[in-house]
Amino acid sequence: MELDNVMLARLLTTTTLAFHIIFATIGVGVPVMISIAEYIGIKRKDPHYLLLARRWTRGFVVTVAVGVVTGTCIGLQLSLLWPSFMKIAGQIISLPLFLETFAFFFEAIFLGIYLYTWDRFKKPLYHWLLSIPVIIGSSASAFFITTVNAFMNTPQGFQLENGVITAIDPIQAMFNPATPSKVLHVLTSAYLASALILGMIAAFQLLLGRTGEYYKKSLKLTMVCGFVFAFLTAVAGDISAKFLAKHQPEKLAAGEWHFETEKGADLLLYGILDENNEVKYAIRLPNMLSFLSFSDFNAEVKGLNEFPEDERPPVWIHYMFDIMVTIGIYTVVVPFLYLIFDKLKAFNPHSKWLLWSIVLGGPLSLIAIEVGWIFAEVGRQPWILRGYMKVAEGATTADNVGLMFLLFIALYIVLGVVCSIVLVKMFKNKPAEVELEYRFNK
Repeated sequence: MELDNVMLARLLTTTTLAFHIIFATIGVGVPVMISIAEYIGIKRKDPHYLLLARRWTRGFVVTVAVGVVTGTCIGLQLSLLWPSFMKIAGQIISLPLFLETFAFFFEAIFLGIYLYTWDRFKKPLYHWLLSIPVIIGSSASAFFITTVNAFMNTPQGFQLENGVITAIDPIQAMFNPATPSKVLHVLTSAYLASALILGMIAAFQLLLGRTGEYYKKSLKLTMVCGFVFAFLTAVAGDISAKFLAKHQPEKLAAGEWHFETEKGADLLLYGILDENNEVKYAIRLPNMLSFLSFSDFNAEVKGLNEFPEDERPPVWIHYMFDIMVTIGIYTVVVPFLYLIFDKLKAFNPHSKWLLWSIVLGGPLSLIAIEVGWIFAEVGRQPWILRGYMKVAEGATTADNVGLMFLLFIALYIVLGVVCSIVLVKMFKNKPAEVELEYRFNK
């Protein structure tokens, strides 16, 4: 099957975002974990937590470097692959795009200062204070770029007449109806995924037989943070559902296989949709879709059949919703079980099955973020700028998009392999116990 430019542009953008989002997530969440670890280490005068902050920072710097490259690729592809979209939207959302770049440089400057000023202050708390602007910069970067995506879902702050943009209000465009729910969901899920990835590393080391206090404290810290962030992510998910019910009902209806408008709508989990749009084998939660949408069990939820056929998202996004929700529940349950086991001495918080469950939570959290973005982006189809421009209208008509796709795929493979090799070499044969003894007992 021959792929046209629209499909090739979509595939390349999807691949870039799927690869970049791994490093973007780590870039937003890990600084929070580093700051928490260092603060605990300073307050408790505990070398284990201080070493956690040091080692996490080293690995973090490598991922930031890769994230810079992939982030640059996204900026490049916006202009190359979606020129018609940028011709219109670029006039309106240039402010958050500029501020995102500024936020990154702000983060990078303070990250460099933070990295090279360990043990340079008489009061270690001064060094910890340098982690705060790193967190502000990374989270602000996520905020600004997410407002751009939010704008694509609920565009405002301009008027479009005969293809001409007028009455531009960049502040109103940034703070559109989608911004609060999207930003909250992005930040909390990034914090959660980062905590679980670091927890995965600690749990795996314990499974390898490294049972020192360093790894046990690392596991406990990441599970406590993971549970808190999982709860906040669940709250963000609830807010997002209510946003969809009000502002993007077609996305909610497609994601929930809700075809007919009705009151007291059921929430569907899993199942199969046949060719006649009949749902089979699904788990039905009576009236819960109405409650999830409007906090009212009898509220009316608009069905997908209310919308023109050419403006309906593909119904397969329901499976993305199922995967996201299932993993979301997993990320709440596993840290909760660890905390219960750690509290009740009758249970072993380091039992193999629980440690393997924690290890599994790392990749699952990233999968949840990937499918969450697929749900968000595909659920907006066929629009690239909802209500104004469809995806096919925004794509490039230039040649050689296929060649560009292959070149970028090769770049991401190289980046992925190099990043993995560097991280492995950075910590292989350098166990924390040896570094702890060298650094704090010399």
